[in-house]
Amino acid sequence: MKFFLVVFVLIFNIVSAQNIYWSENQKLVWDNFKSKTNNLGGATVVAYTHCGWEYSATTSSDPKVPVKITIQTVFNENKSWKDVKRINNYVLVHEQKHFDIAEIHARKLRKEVSEKIKTIADYNKFFKTIYAKISSEYKNYQADYDRVTEHGMNKEKQAE
Repeated sequence: MKFFLVVFVLIFNIVSAQNIYWSENQKLVWDNFKSKTNNLGGATVVAYTHCGWEYSATTSSDPKVPVKITIQTVFNENKSWKDVKRINNYVLVHEQKHFDIAEIHARKLRKEVSEKIKTIADYNKFFKTIYAKISSEYKNYQADYDRVTEHGMNKEKQAE
């Protein structure tokens, strides 16, 4: 019975998880921030955008076969939250920029992958290193963005 319950919970979480894939024509709205939990614990943070990348690779056991890699920028609604008493359009723009920064780094990742990885052998040899490098740059950039803009509260720096 416990196994069935665990499987049901896992399936429910997968089905109910709402992901938004980055698109130039679609901007975040406050209704996209569905989590009720402030996981950061900081009273100064008004909202949190949980975003990053999903990737898939079509591979083969033959190392000479071309590889197809797809990389998408994704926003997870169920892990993104807001303080409903303090949100405004200005804060929403700041949160959108976090999502945009994820897309910028996804483009860097796509570019480097397309330049250096052509075959399964290339994928096996280079992908993890390339991913780790771009991922580290991405995390540092996101942290710097929040630090410099003071989580969007420094309007002059935010405007830059």
